[in-house]
Amino acid sequence: MIGGLLALLSAVTFAFANATARRGVLTGSVLQAVAISCFLALPLFLVALAPFGIGETLRAFDSRSVLLLAMAGVIHFAAARYANYRAVKAMGANLVGPVQNYSLVITLVLAVLWLGEAVTVLRIVGVIMIVVGPLMARRAARGAAAQSAPEAAVPAFTPNYREGYFYASLCALGYGISPILIGMALPAKTLANGVAAGFISHLAATAVVVLAMLMPSQWPGLRFMDWRATRWFVVSGVSVSLSQMFRYMAFALAPIAVATAILQLHLVFRVHLSAVLNRDHEIFGGGLVVGTLVSLAGAVVLTVDAVTVIQALSLSGGLADILGWSWRFR
Repeated sequence: MIGGLLALLSAVTFAFANATARRGVLTGSVLQAVAISCFLALPLFLVALAPFGIGETLRAFDSRSVLLLAMAGVIHFAAARYANYRAVKAMGANLVGPVQNYSLVITLVLAVLWLGEAVTVLRIVGVIMIVVGPLMARRAARGAAAQSAPEAAVPAFTPNYREGYFYASLCALGYGISPILIGMALPAKTLANGVAAGFISHLAATAVVVLAMLMPSQWPGLRFMDWRATRWFVVSGVSVSLSQMFRYMAFALAPIAVATAILQLHLVFRVHLSAVLNRDHEIFGGGLVVGTLVSLAGAVVLTVDAVTVIQALSLSGGLADILGWSWRFR
């Protein structure tokens, strides 16, 4: 129960973080957004870890766990988050969301190859829906842009699909790898370990971001910061830090499949929040909503256990045999 609630809170705060980051990247640097989010995360995680005992909790992680969590942090909070913000800058948060769901497919493939999890009919159906959802959203977005063209000489927002889908796909790759690394690293499923794991991951990501900021090519952008964008980045940074804190705690308390399914509700929340904060800087329309819901439904189907469905619906015979089919790589 608590793990599911934490996953829901993570979905809401992640959607808000993407909507506010969208406002920031309109005039600000993507690297600034990543840096601010990482810098804000460290003290927030330390405050959350303090009641459990910072030193005692961190000592529970051996060198292997620390290495895995550091890898997860660099991949997720530095590389994938940078790609996420680049994609949001290029084509808006609404179109990026369904593509990010490809991360579930990547996580499933890695779980099948590395952890010996099974391929089932429901998972195959879920993968198909997740792939189809973004395609529907993109088609709807192109149709909406074509219909609005005669009404305004200069449209409020024109997505850069090539750049947006490229970085959204990189983001999905990073977001798909990190849950596997986190699951392999946690010494025990406790709330304290979840917070500590998040702190270790953010610490590694922050170190990489600092190194990137020290590159001479980044100095001009740091000297001439857009303070209006910076305010949005701070709001987004606090929100995404809370989101990741809830996410790590959810992974520590709830089954990964259940938590992952609930986390995908961010797709719905971000559309509503974008309508409030970014009406002139996003693509909207019924087709986009349908594509988003198809992707969301695919995420739920992907994480549902076939045995649970068979028992809940009291299925028998051929249909039960089809849903119960499974295959393992090893």
